[in-house]
Amino acid sequence: MQALLELIANPVFAGFLAASVRLSVPIMLAALGGMFSERSGVLNIGLEGMMLLGCFVGFAVTFATGSLWVGVLAAIVAGGACGLVLAFYAVTLRANQVVVGIAINLVMVGITSYFFRLAFGSGTSGPRIASFPPLDFGALGAIPIIGPLLFQHDALTYLALLLVLFSWILMYRSTIGLSIKAVGEHPEAAETLGLDVSAIRYLCVIASGSLAALGGAFLSLSATGLFLENMTAGRGYIALAILILGRRFPFGILGASLFFGAAEALQLRAQLLPGGVPLQFLLMLPYVLTIIVLAASAQRSNAPAALGVPFSRKRSDGA
Repeated sequence: MQALLELIANPVFAGFLAASVRLSVPIMLAALGGMFSERSGVLNIGLEGMMLLGCFVGFAVTFATGSLWVGVLAAIVAGGACGLVLAFYAVTLRANQVVVGIAINLVMVGITSYFFRLAFGSGTSGPRIASFPPLDFGALGAIPIIGPLLFQHDALTYLALLLVLFSWILMYRSTIGLSIKAVGEHPEAAETLGLDVSAIRYLCVIASGSLAALGGAFLSLSATGLFLENMTAGRGYIALAILILGRRFPFGILGASLFFGAAEALQLRAQLLPGGVPLQFLLMLPYVLTIIVLAASAQRSNAPAALGVPFSRKRSDGA
């Protein structure tokens, strides 16, 4: 009991809890975006590219305007525009959704690197901005365990947590959510009920891009205060795994993201411990743990029946 109390009072443990939440936010936002897209029947492999675009646009606009919230808004709009491109190819042209998503990821790596070098040069010391500061909750932040978990974060973190709650209400307590799930499960039947399958899928994929870009903007505007080429480092792909691990359910996504965030926070702190463990093995830890848990839960995936299947109105008309 005494050892447990000492662990709770340890500032290192408090820092670990706070870091676990912060590190989970970008992946959680991208996974929430992927949830809306996949629930409507569109596979969004382009989450990585959309996150990277949000990183760059959020940083560049904030650097130019001096306003963090303007940068956030610009990132959301840019991500929505990227989602619109994916929706055009996947819904209107009925292209292969995996190929289009991978193409978006590859294109965004080049576009963000090119425009970053064009705007800021290619020197070793890149520009920095003042990132979002933590909100001051006074004595609440000093409460053991609860304080670091809930009361030591910035505005973007609380916005992300509110979006989890909003997503749950929208998907499971509204007719909008029922319409989205109907389109993802059986678009032909949904159309006979008067739902516009294409419009719903367009809106969901645009929302998916905006949320993923918001997750990317968190990296540059909250976590670091700078932009680095390819700084998402595969988090968009991890978000796809988090989707399956969280069973495309908002609170499941929250829990799975916190698991990954805790694993990443653990490897960052393990680098400071003696023992001679190679750095590369520690860097692998969050991804390996995610793969292990994902493999154990893959058989219970609840993917929508029409996920990745292009919808053609001709089929529903019998043509």
